[in-house]
Amino acid sequence: MLGEQVLLLLAGLASTVGGGQEPGQGPRGAPIIAVPNGGPWGNWAWPDMCPEGTYASGVSFKVEPPQGAVEDDTALNGIRLHCSPRGAGDGGSVAESQSGRWGRWSEPRWCPHRGHVVGFALRVQAPRRSFLSDEVAATNARFACSGGQVLEGPGPDLGQWGGWSPPCPGAVCGIQTRQELPWGLRRDDTALNDLRLFCCKG
Repeated sequence: MLGEQVLLLLAGLASTVGGGQEPGQGPRGAPIIAVPNGGPWGNWAWPDMCPEGTYASGVSFKVEPPQGAVEDDTALNGIRLHCSPRGAGDGGSVAESQSGRWGRWSEPRWCPHRGHVVGFALRVQAPRRSFLSDEVAATNARFACSGGQVLEGPGPDLGQWGGWSPPCPGAVCGIQTRQELPWGLRRDDTALNDLRLFCCKG
């Protein structure tokens, strides 16, 4: 188990070179699905996978509520996949890449009828690139279930929704996030910028 965690950490660190690996294959040779509208800041963190033989059947969201006109907003800080065997319903394992420090986790939202996650979309505030502007990057996410249902996070109405990722050929089984680390006194943090999901065949 420890050896697998070390390998996953090394894979995640390698992906930060040159701004991150292009979507192709992830841990265990899993195909990667991605969207083109993610934020530009930060580096790709480590990937994390559901245990072998399990798939994402639910998600939870770490969101900082709006902070007001004079405070720094970070909105979406993290995503957690809840994993279970195919067709087994709610599971007890989670997969989580790096998450930001702000906000609180929502309760899990589950694909109904023992479904599983097969795709996603991000809501992102595009770079404003003004000294007086508050950059936020990713503000919310949606996840498509195998039965056609959509699990949407509780993020604020900031930014624009992008298009859906390609669908997984099987089911989502892992996650990797692009995170900007806290700036401290600079006080314009964005936290989660982008997201990749890994697909496994059941």
